[in-house]
Amino acid sequence: MDLYVPIIVLGVLAFLFAAGSVLMASMTGPKRWNRARLEAYECGIEPTPQPVGGGRFPVKYYLTAMLFIVFDIEIIFLYPWAVAFDHLGIFGLVEMVLFIATVLVAYAYIWRRGGLEWD
Repeated sequence: MDLYVPIIVLGVLAFLFAAGSVLMASMTGPKRWNRARLEAYECGIEPTPQPVGGGRFPVKYYLTAMLFIVFDIEIIFLYPWAVAFDHLGIFGLVEMVLFIATVLVAYAYIWRRGGLEWD
């Protein structure tokens, strides 16, 4: 149980800091509410009502999200590989070549679907 004491203390401190920050912000923040302040902010554009059932997002939205996920996952796996490169040897090199090949397939798919064209 002694091993968990620092973790529990850190968790309690983090909770107290978060709760204290929210409490202090609510106590010291401005209390002047008006209609403009309560509306959603959409880059200076007046919010428009959305149809029931929501609108359809363009395919480029999903392609951009997919591009972000592909390169985010690539970085997550490339960094530890680069740190441990000396210890992995030829096996690590072959594995990373296969991984980058699969990432390039996803990149080629996004490129072919027009996800890299900014209109």
